[in-house]
Amino acid sequence: MSAETTGPPFTFPGPWLGGVSLIAGPLLLLAGTLLRLGVPFFFPHQLAAYQQNPTLTATAYALFLAGTIALWPGIVAVAMRVGATRPAWALWGGSLVMAGLFARTFHYGVNTFAFSLVDSAGLGAASPAVSAYYRYPEWVVSSLTLAVMTGWVVLAIGCFLSGTLRLLPAIALALMSGLMIGVLKGSTWASAVEVAGLTVALVPLGVAFLRNAGRPSRSAVPLVLLFVVGSIVLGQLG
Repeated sequence: MSAETTGPPFTFPGPWLGGVSLIAGPLLLLAGTLLRLGVPFFFPHQLAAYQQNPTLTATAYALFLAGTIALWPGIVAVAMRVGATRPAWALWGGSLVMAGLFARTFHYGVNTFAFSLVDSAGLGAASPAVSAYYRYPEWVVSSLTLAVMTGWVVLAIGCFLSGTLRLLPAIALALMSGLMIGVLKGSTWASAVEVAGLTVALVPLGVAFLRNAGRPSRSAVPLVLLFVVGSIVLGQLG
């Protein structure tokens, strides 16, 4: 019998990718959220903040976007664990949360374009452009609003019923359902609490994933670092 058939069954995303995601994703989201505190919530103030301090504002939004993208393997890993005993809760919770992550990624692409418009055309042109976007009849991503509002609650209930999370971490996870979504939405203390709840719920779970993971191969870390550096360089070259 070959080694391929006698080893442990393959799971996706696996404990390493899932564990790193559950740690890095919430921490990046929290850092981006906290960096935006102190600026009024709606888009005219967010654009003005970018014009006054582009490095800080762009960094805050970039960190939140990075956290949103980094979180998806962790959500898949959590759904897989919940699904071992509560498949319906895992299916609905995981699917709805993933749809919400797609929606946030879309909006942060619009944010990035709006910031570039401030640089190229000035605040006087960027603010009316974003205002016009809010009146544009976009229906694909806007239809995911219900998924954003309910996904974290459904997943949190599944985590509790399956024993993946205890009651308080599950409640902390469910707080994410209140995090506002949309183009150029800033941070409030309520959003800081909601993202902190995500961190409290998922980071310890990510640590537990990594503790149960086997050692990575010697070539894995250098290959990942090389891929990340290559991706960044290639992306900047266009």
